[in-house]
Parts: sequence; structure tokens; C-alpha cells
Amino acid sequence: MNRIDLTMKYDEQYKVIKDLVDHNGNKKRAALKLGISVRQINRRIKQYQAKGKAAFVHGNKDRKPVNCLTTEINNQIVTLYRTKYQDCNIKHFVQLLDRFEDIHVSYTKAYSLLKQQDILSPKPWRKTKRALAKKKWHKQHPKQSKQEVSAAVDHQLALADAHPRHERCKYFGEEIQMDASVLVWFGKRKAYLHLAIDNATGIIVGAYFDWEETLNGYYHVFEQILKEYGIPLCFKTDNRTVFNYETAQTKAAHKDVLTQFGYACKTLGVDLKTTSVSQAKGMVERANQTVQGRLKPELRLAGIMTINEANKYLHDVFVPDFNQNFSQTSRKAWSVFEKAPDDRKINYTLAVLTGRVFDSGSAISFKNKLYQATDEYGKLVCFMKGTKCLVIEALDGQLLTTVDEHVYLLK
Repeated sequence: MNRIDLTMKYDEQYKVIKDLVDHNGNKKRAALKLGISVRQINRRIKQYQAKGKAAFVHGNKDRKPVNCLTTEINNQIVTLYRTKYQDCNIKHFVQLLDRFEDIHVSYTKAYSLLKQQDILSPKPWRKTKRALAKKKWHKQHPKQSKQEVSAAVDHQLALADAHPRHERCKYFGEEIQMDASVLVWFGKRKAYLHLAIDNATGIIVGAYFDWEETLNGYYHVFEQILKEYGIPLCFKTDNRTVFNYETAQTKAAHKDVLTQFGYACKTLGVDLKTTSVSQAKGMVERANQTVQGRLKPELRLAGIMTINEANKYLHDVFVPDFNQNFSQTSRKAWSVFEKAPDDRKINYTLAVLTGRVFDSGSAISFKNKLYQATDEYGKLVCFMKGTKCLVIEALDGQLLTTVDEHVYLLK
């Protein structure tokens, strides 16, 4: 009597049906256990009573597929590649077989056949070449290979050195990743594209060109976010001094030293996280690569040569198109953005603050120019020599100063 071997699935069915027939069990319980209907249980019982265990052998067992190639054709394919078509890549080789040899084979099948014979395409990937060389070395040095396999190797990485995958944020505005990439985007001079992208949706929420990676560039991105979406929960950036300025003395004294950007974030209630690990802000790093590949040729085709034209194209054309093609806009409904302040407050919040001292002529020096304080009616206000003040350079370029908690215009 021939031995009948069943797969785990059909062996389980056989045991349940056999037990059901032998002990007159509960058909509904058997149906639930096997995940089939009671009607199918009745069919299985009839098949078992007619054929026994053989009734559970799948009908296609030991049957070759209709499209299966014979050993002779497989050998012919390998021989043809080694002789007549040795300088063709595998994709081209498959097309030539169909055209000239009347052999119809898929790319995957041809690649598998040639790989079994250690035959590579004329221009293989470096990784593929190394894998083949390693395979040949193991064949030539079987004893050393066994020693390597038997050797105990600790493959575990320290958490500080690893970069495990992290889940995306759940809500739109929960984390905005920011970075800048430098390239000759237009003309002949390098420019920096400041980019901000939402972690949850992949939406570019802000983009701005500047000649350097500066506070001004990131402030304009922040302004776009506030006016278009609102106040986000958190920014994640790199450790540039725009975001994180920590000297050895301040670090030792545990002082909370805020940068200009950090102060603006604190004023608006936005958390600012910085990291020196690029993988920690992988969303914006990958977006930079995609943007570099698509934006530069678009700027060239549009004939854009100035930074103002580039910023206009970014805002009007590129960013909307990018968000439509690459982002998950359906998740925008789950938003944690808060209502932004009015334009006037945004202008004064995204400002550069600089300490100055009045001289004997009741003037201060700022960017190689002398300024004096005036009130809201344009009347000059004088201060004693040595009086300290704080110069506020608003986002639109307007200059103000504060003295003793009073604000004055600078002229």
C-alpha cells in the first residue's frame, strides 16, 4: 500500500473528518475548527467514506504547471546565453529569445536559470558581484566556511548605533521636520532650499530659497506654515546654531540658552527638538532627494534664473504639485494645528533681537548705521548715555527698540 503524505492543512482536515466519522461528533464544531461550512463538512465526509485518506490529497499534487519549461529548453537557454548572446543584458536576451529563437520565457525565469549557473549580466550591481564572489570562495574553502558558520557571532547592535524604524506621527501638525539642501538650482550660483515637511502626511508645509542656510530662510518657512496651516505642535531639526546654540560654559552651567528661532517657537508654544542623527528626521531627508531630482529640471524648463522667481515657482507650482502626487492629504482631517495669530503678531514674533547701548548722542549703531528712537507720532525720544536697549528687526525689515518695557520706532 502506497504511503500518503499530506500537507499540514489537509492533514488537519483528515484528522477532524476521521474523528467526526468514527465518533459521530458535532458537525458545526468541526466546521468552525476548519473554517468551512457545514455543507463542505458533509462533502468531506462523503469523500472520506469513498476514498479514505487519499480523498484529502490535492488534485494538482506532483503535476507540473502547463507553462513549465522542460530541462532541455532550460539547458538550451543557458547555452545560448554563454555563446550567441553573451554580451546582452538579461532583459535584452529575453527579447531576442522570443524574436529569433522562438523561446518564450519571462525575465524572472531567465535570471533565475543564469544565476543558478553563476552567470551575471554584463553590467551587474556591485552588490551582486560581491555576493557571487563570496559564494565562489565558500565553494573553494568549505572547511573554513564551516568554521565561520559554527563561530558564535553577536549580531546585536547597540541602540545608540542602530537606526530602527519609527512609526509615522498620527496627527497632521504633530511633528514638522525641517532641513536645507544646497545645489545649483538655477543660474550658476548655489542656493539653499529650506524645506519643512509634515511627518504624518508627507505634505510640504513650507519651502523657501535663500543664498545661505540662515535664520531668515527658516523664518520665512515658519511664516508660510503659520499663515497656511496654523501653529504646529513640534519642529524637529538638525543641531545647527540657528536652532541649538550650546557652548561649553552654558552646558556646564545647565543654562537654558534659547536661539532666536527657539525664542519664537517658545513664544508661540511650539516644541523644538534637535538631533545630530539624519535618520531621526528621515522624512525630510528623503524629501530632499526627491525634490532635488524633480525641481531642478523644472526650474530649467521654466527658464527661471533669479531667486525671487524660484520662490514664486515653489509656492505657486511645485509645492502644490508635489503634495498632490506624494502626500497623504486624506489625513489632513486629523489635525493638531492651532489657530495662528494675526499677520502683525507673526511679523513681530519672527524677529531678530539684538542688544545695543545708546551713545552720548542718544543714538545706537545697528548694521553700520546710526538710529534714534521715536514715539508713535514720530517725535524723538532721548536716553542717557549707556542706556541698554533691545533692537527688534521684524520679518518685514521694520526696526523697533524696547527700553524699560516700552517700544519705540527706530529712524
